[in-house]
Parts: sequence; C-alpha cells; structure tokens
Amino acid sequence: MKSIFIAFDQAYYERIVDMLQRSNARGFTAWQEVQGRGTKTGDPHFGSHAWPSIANALITIVDDDQVQGILDKLHQMDLATPKLGLRAFVWNVEQSI
Repeated sequence: MKSIFIAFDQAYYERIVDMLQRSNARGFTAWQEVQGRGTKTGDPHFGSHAWPSIANALITIVDDDQVQGILDKLHQMDLATPKLGLRAFVWNVEQSI
C-alpha cells in the first residue's frame, strides 16, 4: 500500500475528491486552509493580504496499482492550471490497523 499526500490550491478540492472517488480511492483525510509555499515556482498560499490564496492538503491510502493513475490525473490538473499549484508525494505504508 502507498499513501499519496496532495497539497493544492483550495480551488481544486472538489475536483480532487471527485477524481479520487472515480479512481476507487474511497478513503482520505483532508485539511483545509493550510499555508505554504512551493519549493520551485509556486506562489505562497498564506491567506494574508499580500498573499490571499490558501491551500488545502489531503492524504489517501491506496493499493500500489492505483498510484500511477491517480498521479497522472493530478498531473493533468496541474498542467491545465499551473498557477494554482498542486503537488503530490507518495510514501510507502509499512503497517495499518
């Protein structure tokens, strides 16, 4: 199993949840109104007067064979609207209960 951590502009939230549902990734945990800044080209998401946009984050645990399809769909979203900001990171899940 793998975990996919996704950090994204809040505008993506419903699209990402819908995409996960259609990809048979039922379970997830989401955090709304998180702050951050991308390491490469992303604008800050601080929710401040100077940087008013805000980010969300989500983690889902999926079977190994689901990962690439989900990453491909996320990548397509990011390519379509690169200024919004979307990043995904995959980690191994060693155990679960």
